[in-house]
Amino acid sequence: MENLNKEMLACSKCALRAGCSRVVPGEGSAEAEIMFIGEGPGKKEDELGRPFVGAAGKFLDEMLTSIKLKREDIYIANIVKCRPPENRDPLPEEIEACWPWLLEQIKIIEPKLIVFLGRHSMNRFFPNEKISETHGKLLIKNFGLNPNGSPKRQHFLALYHPASALYNGGMRETLLKDFKKIPMALEVAKGK
Repeated sequence: MENLNKEMLACSKCALRAGCSRVVPGEGSAEAEIMFIGEGPGKKEDELGRPFVGAAGKFLDEMLTSIKLKREDIYIANIVKCRPPENRDPLPEEIEACWPWLLEQIKIIEPKLIVFLGRHSMNRFFPNEKISETHGKLLIKNFGLNPNGSPKRQHFLALYHPASALYNGGMRETLLKDFKKIPMALEVAKGK
């Protein structure tokens, strides 16, 4: 993971790199059973080079605590590794440019459960799903290969982005409720 992070830090494949202060590869345990994928770094993340350290990150930490997890237990990454200007949504070509990095992170970590934080990360994997209909639901699809070359069944859980609770107070309860489904989703993913 350390070598991959160094490669990401040196990347200049897309237009986002020229406008950001830092590349934000991701952080957490390379042996994590749960990987969270957000959309892109914000202002604070761009300043510090770490994912989810602003207001949305504080809420994410609170939700992790509610299910007895810490950041060290999970891995957090984004669909794009550089901050889009003015925190706008990442463009399809920017997501495409970062896609190989995210695939490599998933390959190294081999998470049992991937949790989407928002529609942009979910739509990269499930382009026809709507977050308003899919949040809190376990999704399963073949993604990648097992060591023997057979398709690997990957488990996903779609959640609203934590920032949505900052702008819409009613989303806070929805997010907390959906977040509490993570332990059960992980058990299903592990085959228990």
